[in-house]
Amino acid sequence: MGIENSIRTLRFHHREMTQQELADRIGVTRQTVNAIEGNKYSPSLEVAFRIAEVFGKPLEEVFQYVAKPG
Repeated sequence: MGIENSIRTLRFHHREMTQQELADRIGVTRQTVNAIEGNKYSPSLEVAFRIAEVFGKPLEEVFQYVAKPG
């Protein structure tokens, strides 16, 4: 089970926003954005909502819960 996201794609389509620019807008470090984007870290609900707000998307368009085969 895990959370996947479309942050990299959204950044590219949102005037090619850098990880640092996104980090600055949501109040975290670039390393945190990198870890979230790479599915190495699941953000808090508050940070997830901030990310979705930056891109003007509903939360479920940015983050998807995926059940991995066991």
